[in-house]
Amino acid sequence: MENQTTVTYFVLLGFSHKPPIQMFLFFTFSLIYLLTLLGNMMIMIVIRSNRNLHSPMYFFLSHLSFLDICFSSVTVPKLLTNFYGSKRISYSGCIAQVFFIFLIGTTEAFILAAMAFDRYTAICKPMHYVQIMNSVFCRLLVGSAWAICSLHAMINTLSLLNLVFCGPNIIKHFSCELPSLLALSCMETFLNRITLFITCSTVAALSCTVILASYIQIISTVLKMHSAAAKRKTFSTCSSHFIVVILFFGTASFRYMSPTSTYSAIVDEFFSIQYSISTPMLNPIIYSLKTKEVKEAIKKLIGYKSLMSDVM
Repeated sequence: MENQTTVTYFVLLGFSHKPPIQMFLFFTFSLIYLLTLLGNMMIMIVIRSNRNLHSPMYFFLSHLSFLDICFSSVTVPKLLTNFYGSKRISYSGCIAQVFFIFLIGTTEAFILAAMAFDRYTAICKPMHYVQIMNSVFCRLLVGSAWAICSLHAMINTLSLLNLVFCGPNIIKHFSCELPSLLALSCMETFLNRITLFITCSTVAALSCTVILASYIQIISTVLKMHSAAAKRKTFSTCSSHFIVVILFFGTASFRYMSPTSTYSAIVDEFFSIQYSISTPMLNPIIYSLKTKEVKEAIKKLIGYKSLMSDVM
């Protein structure tokens, strides 16, 4: 290792195409990022300004919107500058991206699990809902999620700092994610891959167990209902959350649950785009369309009724 040069920066080659395609991608990702910011900020403002939405369900949804803004902001601004600026990212900047992708991504997984537990409590234990999902317990869930995921991100990031990168320094991806960096290390990365697999498996197992157990109980309870209207209302309440869970976990698991990269760079980029860029944009749209209370609150905020009356 003494005669090898340590890498001080990396080159992000993601979406290196001809100028017309790059222009199209630049405007596409700019639009996605703008919609992500506006949509999630709208959800946060609506929940904060509407007293009818001051409940545990919307407390978690507001936090999810905040995480979506953060998640998208970790990678998209740098991605946009890569189209017409330098594709370089410093070593420290790359490590920071790894840390925040882990931190925000896994925190979002736990928040989705907390939202599933909230729906389970509301539907299966309605008489005890207020006592169980009190404000102290909700804040404890969110605080615990941040604490556990900070530890998870720190473990994987610190183990990455022990590696030496002596070239090549080209990442065939649009962001610094741990699987891409491990492939460039000059040192043996077996322990890093095992650590990645164990920690990600633990996070996925904990969050997925809560989500699956909650939905099994919810479905069991709904099937026992005699009223068709009650069944539709209950499934409608849970459907938005279930769609978001599928979008997030379905793609993130392909990227991180495999100890070695078994997919092409194009497939890796597709999965990363889905859970780190597309899902944060789609979340507020899904909740706005599928959740009646949010839809009505947004209409009220933008003066939909008064606007329609003026038009009529």
